[in-house]
Amino acid sequence: MADRKLRVLVVDDSAINRKSLTGLLEEHPGVQVIGTASDGDEALRLAASLSPDLITLDLEMPRMDGFTFLRLLMASRPTPVIVVSSHSAKENVFRALELGAIDFIAKPEQLLAGRTEEIRTQLDHMVAVVRQLAPSTWRTRRKPVPSEPPGRAKTTIQERPLSKLGGSPDKLVVVASSTGGPTALLELFSKLPSRASASIVVAQHMPDRFTKAFADRLDRLSAFRVLEADDKHEINAGTALVCPGGRCIEVSRNNGRLTAQVVWPGEQDRYAPSADRLFSSSAKAAGRRVIGVVLTGMGDDGARGVVEVAESGGTVIAESEETAVVFGMPKAAARTGMVNHVLPLTGLVDKLVKLLA
Repeated sequence: MADRKLRVLVVDDSAINRKSLTGLLEEHPGVQVIGTASDGDEALRLAASLSPDLITLDLEMPRMDGFTFLRLLMASRPTPVIVVSSHSAKENVFRALELGAIDFIAKPEQLLAGRTEEIRTQLDHMVAVVRQLAPSTWRTRRKPVPSEPPGRAKTTIQERPLSKLGGSPDKLVVVASSTGGPTALLELFSKLPSRASASIVVAQHMPDRFTKAFADRLDRLSAFRVLEADDKHEINAGTALVCPGGRCIEVSRNNGRLTAQVVWPGEQDRYAPSADRLFSSSAKAAGRRVIGVVLTGMGDDGARGVVEVAESGGTVIAESEETAVVFGMPKAAARTGMVNHVLPLTGLVDKLVKLLA
């Protein structure tokens, strides 16, 4: 795909948005918009006849909505899909990711002239991401994640059978993820053991105003209590924190207890959230108690941090190329020589559950 233009199908019920997105995409020299569709029914026909490399998808459409389109597309012709969503439709985004979309971009309420710079940057990033996908294995990788773990009903925090809920955790799990990460995290959190004396801190590359909705969704799927981090938190067993988009999170030790602090990114932070900052601070604060997990994502965030986790006596697990939507971050981590296990997502989750037992 690197030696030819990326062929894109734009799906949106708004003629203005279709025109705006097409114009923004075609500003990129490596992109060709091969078609547009105003609803899911038309989009399915065009996807079958045009075989696009990428589909941008609006979820709210007449006749056939984006969710139905995703289900049918992934069952018949799995194709990379990027959801284009307004901030007001946060929950819909995560439902779409569970159905097989690889990522999303946030758009203004209307794609009008003068309000397009942010979405142009996001689109350029997504073009780069899709170019890193392995077309030969894409169709065997993508499968929807169940929206509820089989056989498990979500309980309230008072009902959760955690032996040390509120106490200091025996293990601190720190997670790095980017493109494809929300879906991987949904699977990981749905499998966490209910009696683990552990706490989890997540650095997921995601736009601000979406991380709280994502934390709420993880909370509904998990035996852990999941929150979007806000200012300063004491780290307790049975709880998990998601770093807010555009911010960073650090772990420190105060009077024998672990604490998480949300901070603004500094000049040294190439990403926000920064997995490197999370991993490095956790290694200093918790040493051998740390388990570093590097999931799918483009770039190398977390690679420097895993070295410090390993050198402090902690354990590092990375997702393998077999299941990673983009193998950039796990690959960079593995290249350090400090990763203990490189596993497909199911194996990674199983390994983490054993380490927490």
